[in-house]
Amino acid sequence: MRLKSIFIIVFSLFILFITAQDSKKKSELERLKRAAQEKIAQTNKLLTETSKSAVSSLNRLNVLNEEISVRRTLIQSLNNEISIIEKEHSQLSQDITILEKELDLKKKKYGDAMRSIYSKRSGIDEVVFVLSAQSFTQTWRRMRYLKEYSDWRKRQAHEISLKQKDLGEKKESLEKSRKEKEKVMDERKVEAQDLREKEKRQQTLVANLQNQKKRLEGDLKKQQQAARDLDRQIQKIIEEEAKKSVAKSNTKPAVSGGYSMTKEETVLSGTFEKNKGKLPFPTTNGGIIIGKFGSQQHPQLKHVVTNNSGIEIKTNAGADARSVFDGEIVKVIILPGANSAVIVRHGNYMTVYSNLAQVYVKAGDKVKTRQSLGKIFTDDDGKGDTTMTFQIWKESVKLNPEHWIVR
Repeated sequence: MRLKSIFIIVFSLFILFITAQDSKKKSELERLKRAAQEKIAQTNKLLTETSKSAVSSLNRLNVLNEEISVRRTLIQSLNNEISIIEKEHSQLSQDITILEKELDLKKKKYGDAMRSIYSKRSGIDEVVFVLSAQSFTQTWRRMRYLKEYSDWRKRQAHEISLKQKDLGEKKESLEKSRKEKEKVMDERKVEAQDLREKEKRQQTLVANLQNQKKRLEGDLKKQQQAARDLDRQIQKIIEEEAKKSVAKSNTKPAVSGGYSMTKEETVLSGTFEKNKGKLPFPTTNGGIIIGKFGSQQHPQLKHVVTNNSGIEIKTNAGADARSVFDGEIVKVIILPGANSAVIVRHGNYMTVYSNLAQVYVKAGDKVKTRQSLGKIFTDDDGKGDTTMTFQIWKESVKLNPEHWIVR
């Protein structure tokens, strides 16, 4: 009997542990679902611009690709959520079956006991039963028996009541689980329909861009040339800054040909490095990364290969570039055909924000984390793309910004 009790306790604890784990998974899935829905809402806004240039069409395709990827992730999250709910539903059904059997058994035992007791006493009144005892000892025993019988009856009635309450709560939870599953399945149906529509739109955009192959290649060539010109200017600025820092501090830099930092800059650089993966997004209204770092082959357009020194961010018209960390403005660059770029130093790290139509800062200014640096350019008289290139450099080495910012 004792072993059975231990087994029941261990089994109950195991079920509680599994339930807690599933509840934790559901909470995490809900968080991921909300994040995905927010991102989808953002991509939908970014797909409304009316520009008809080949590069803008390519950018729209990249945003669409991102949305399709997010929608697929969302549908998978919904599938996982449904699996967890079904698991809960199954466990609740099993619990209800067990409780119903336990309740029926307890009611039967209680009924059998009551019938047995009353048949043995043949309707004798409790007072008569006590007073008809042959001795004081027998009287005391009969009184104790009646008290124990009364206590047992109350306990049994209480246990039956608790079982009934537990059964009612389980049935309510089961109904709640059923409705929750229906709701999530409806969500999945809507998302699957939206995904099919977006995939059709994706196919149309790919076909259109295939027809504009030469025009797109020409536009991208100009873009890449502007990016190379910017990189050359940044490299030149890095070399000039390094020479100035060595002359000013009269100390050797940590890296040959690198920037010689003051104590304050060394602290700032270390803090910047510790915040890898935690830096805020570099635009005020959020955005979508449409161009990855390094050399990238486009997934649908085999003739499109890009090579980025940073990441390309598409955001909403009117958005500002903002500093991802405390620092000092090193330079404001104006490039023909690429608008303006702002370079911010954070010790021996530098961040670059380019394609700004308007700049709010100047060289030598101290800036704070999330401070606006300038308005991002929107093409086609404010109706087309609003894109910004964001770069991170350590000395003369380009780093992948996606590893540094919060996604």
